[in-house]
Amino acid sequence: MAKCRWAAIAGMLLLFASPNANSAPAADAFAAAKKLPPLLRAFLYRMPKGGDLHNHLSGAAYAEAIIRAGAAAGRCVDPVSGAVVWTPPCAAPNRPMKDALTDPALNRTLVNAWSMRDFVATSGNSGHDHFFAAFSLFGGAASAGDMAADVADRAGRQHMRYIELMITFQSTGLSKLADRVDAAHPWAGDPAAFEAALNDAGLTDLVKAATPEIDAVEQRMRTAMQCGTKDAHAGCGVTVRWLQQVSRTGSAARVFTQTMFGGLLQKSDKRVVGLDYVAPEDDPRALANYTDHMRMLDYLHGRIPDTNISLHAGELTMGLVRPEELLFHIRQAVELGHAKRIGHGVDIMYEDEPFALLKEMARRRVAVEVNLTSNAQILGVQGADHPFPIYRSHGVPVVLSTDDEGIERIDRTHELQRAVLTYGLDWNALVGLERNTLEYAFVEGASLWADPVSWRRVPQCNGPSAASKTAGGCAAFLDRSEKARLQWALEADLIRFDREVAAGLR
Repeated sequence: MAKCRWAAIAGMLLLFASPNANSAPAADAFAAAKKLPPLLRAFLYRMPKGGDLHNHLSGAAYAEAIIRAGAAAGRCVDPVSGAVVWTPPCAAPNRPMKDALTDPALNRTLVNAWSMRDFVATSGNSGHDHFFAAFSLFGGAASAGDMAADVADRAGRQHMRYIELMITFQSTGLSKLADRVDAAHPWAGDPAAFEAALNDAGLTDLVKAATPEIDAVEQRMRTAMQCGTKDAHAGCGVTVRWLQQVSRTGSAARVFTQTMFGGLLQKSDKRVVGLDYVAPEDDPRALANYTDHMRMLDYLHGRIPDTNISLHAGELTMGLVRPEELLFHIRQAVELGHAKRIGHGVDIMYEDEPFALLKEMARRRVAVEVNLTSNAQILGVQGADHPFPIYRSHGVPVVLSTDDEGIERIDRTHELQRAVLTYGLDWNALVGLERNTLEYAFVEGASLWADPVSWRRVPQCNGPSAASKTAGGCAAFLDRSEKARLQWALEADLIRFDREVAAGLR
């Protein structure tokens, strides 16, 4: 059945546009829309998109959605600080979170505390500080499934195909296990010995326990979006995958335990497609232990080579840390940490031998997850000061992502618009960025693209217009690869969009 379905799609697509995305209607409409930002916003919102590869679940859900979920769960809140109080009754001065659904003043307090809305920096409270403080305020108000529904549905409405959400499965269990093992066999920089102690203490039991946890999150997400019913939300059509987070601010024992767990979980459950180190890179503990963390990843790579690693690296700038801290983070992430993708990468030109590093990243096809609004809000780096055009000019793959769209009060369409207006992207560049999001996604399977620069398809799917000769082989190829199916679907979406524009889409 699947083979017939993909054969039909393959036959249709091979009759139409070339992979160079030069179709006139959409390209012309895009060029016209660039002259008026509101028109550009509407155009980009309707444009088919690949995915978002750098998206923290807890920071991606909007404050309003968290308030609704917290109200339904009976949470309480400190009306001054905006901090969630988990356990009722809501004794004064705390208030039921449901009050924020009808009290405008309380609603404003929570939304502003939990996001960058209306934020103005003051002495001792920078955008960086306000941003990261928000996470500690709303934690526990909403379930992971409710937050995932908010994020996935927003992605679906923007015509996205795929998202990877960062989350920490088995968080409490991992911390307890790491601390227990560390107490009996203190971390001494010997990863093999500590791994053996972790295995003896039940690390694999936590890996097994993660599967029903993922099941529950996804079931709640689907239920909240009414998937499988006549009222199914747009997000039901979005493929959601998970990146296991590792907090780089914990003890060495905790970081190593989470790292090994992430590799084992990806191997055990295909819905988890990789791991990522998170938390402020400028945290003093993260800075002090950065190289040791990369060595942990090097050990993991030796033990489980197929682990997909994406690392927050280079989310730093002059003044935030000492200049010496800007010299090596991205390089070590690539060379020692085996990162297939780099999150942020803002300080690339401060690195030792930056041009050699750019060349190496281009050769290895290490993609950079660029988060323009996040970098402006947290680091104050934007416009001509941002390395986005430098990466592109040196052949380093780039994807545009959101980071924490709920806290930032943006969506992914906003990031596309920001990139277009700031850097003058043309239509082919924009389509290439969207194709990159699926090309460098950690989703399973071979790529549709034999060359992800010229966008030449693999031979099985690269026939000119002789669909009868190539559709069967292409269908079999697509049937074997989830990645290629997503990529093929995006191409179909782009062709459909071009037809709609030609027909007078408004």
